[in-house]
Amino acid sequence: MSIFGLFRNTFAEEAARAANTPGARVVDVRTPEEYAAGHLPNAENIPLDALAGAAFPAGETLFVYCHSGARSARAASFLKSKGYNAVNMGGIAGYRGKLE
Repeated sequence: MSIFGLFRNTFAEEAARAANTPGARVVDVRTPEEYAAGHLPNAENIPLDALAGAAFPAGETLFVYCHSGARSARAASFLKSKGYNAVNMGGIAGYRGKLE
């Protein structure tokens, strides 16, 4: 683990932060098959390879996650480059909270 990992919120903390952020949108950037296997309640599935075609309202906070955190990091970086307020939640792999 790098020293930067010591300062990162856990996935559960990010999920709670998303749930408590008014008007936040949670985006699962995994494949439709991964999404169907279990996802956060109220998360919408926009796979990473389809993200460039998605449009979001200005000023909306986007919380993005994937399986391990790699795709969500790329997604958050891409969204920020387009002017969106994006938060990388990281990966859902070790999450033990409620899933749909």
